[in-house]
Amino acid sequence: RRSRRGCHGSRSDVPSPAEAVRFADNDQMQNADFAPTLGILFAELVDGPPQRGGAFMLNSGDVGLSRSLDRLSAAEASKSANDGATIAAHAQHVRYGLSLLNRWALEGGNPFADAKWDEAWKTRAVDEPQWQEIKSGLRSESEQWLNALKSPRDVGRVELAEIANIGHGDLAG
Repeated sequence: RRSRRGCHGSRSDVPSPAEAVRFADNDQMQNADFAPTLGILFAELVDGPPQRGGAFMLNSGDVGLSRSLDRLSAAEASKSANDGATIAAHAQHVRYGLSLLNRWALEGGNPFADAKWDEAWKTRAVDEPQWQEIKSGLRSESEQWLNALKSPRDVGRVELAEIANIGHGDLAG
């Protein structure tokens, strides 16, 4: 593998996107070549970069989603700007999306067909126990999805699109 130098540092163990994703003629591929890369990126989004200057997606010094949420009280997570969704609702939305991905990884099929995305957005004011439960559930779903990302499996283009959705605005922003 060639060395990859990103805007936040260099890593020699990560293939470039062009190297990581190549489909065979039958539209199926084994994820072994890119699973480590997705695992690194997802772990960075959730837990922050493993070392200072080692970020690919976050800014240097960012701590990742979990530690950012841990800094907030339930009252802060319950605030809404301009009548928009609360941080608690966003966290619940990400948790729910990861639960669907984990269900897909374990059971296959299409857990998105009957997804109830609007439920998470109904989350408004939360108390401390509710906020702790949301954060704990999100951490658990994140850990489970990270393990699934690292597991070898055959994927097609649709599955790859779902797997590669780790940069979805709710996680990255």
